[in-house]
Amino acid sequence: MQVNAQMVKELRERTGAPMMDCKAALAESQGDMEKAIDFLRKKGMATAAKKAGRATAEGLVSSYIHAGGKIGVLLEVACETDFVARTDDFQELLRDIAMHIAAADPRFVTREEVTPDVLEREKEIYRAQTLASGKPANIVDKIVDGKMEKFYSETVLLEQPFVKNPDQSVGELVAAKIGKIGENIKVRRFARFKLGEEGARVAEAPEPAEAAN
Repeated sequence: MQVNAQMVKELRERTGAPMMDCKAALAESQGDMEKAIDFLRKKGMATAAKKAGRATAEGLVSSYIHAGGKIGVLLEVACETDFVARTDDFQELLRDIAMHIAAADPRFVTREEVTPDVLEREKEIYRAQTLASGKPANIVDKIVDGKMEKFYSETVLLEQPFVKNPDQSVGELVAAKIGKIGENIKVRRFARFKLGEEGARVAEAPEPAEAAN
């Protein structure tokens, strides 16, 4: 199937990927739009993995006010250079993530941030629920593991479905931007304030040792 300009335009609008990457993805998938999207996501995740160890000493802190002033978010996202931090692409990413946090109310940035006591409490609840439902004991652990994956997808920012495109996780959104910009990007921390609630929901990603490449 021949790739035309309209197909490339549609794929760019759906993924935000560069034009040449969209052409290559459509050619690879023989014009199948969904396969082309999958191709771009895999490429973005692979690029992100390659750049994951690169130092992120620059970035921005952004704010977002939602629901007529009733919810507010402060967000820190890091990148490698001040030049990238000032680009429209990077600032658009911050706005999208901050808006998502306001709407989806995540508890953590990454699953590594989830403390052992929280994990054990959730597992015990799911185990008790599964046993009470009459499931055979030999499959309880497998069911609990599945429920824990759902827990991560509901509470961990980078694993939540992105509110503007539920077919894409926030982590995949970041990976796609890494692929487009060509620099490592990390969501460092956020605070979410809701009118009438005491304190704020604060989350901070663990900082692994980084090495500049």
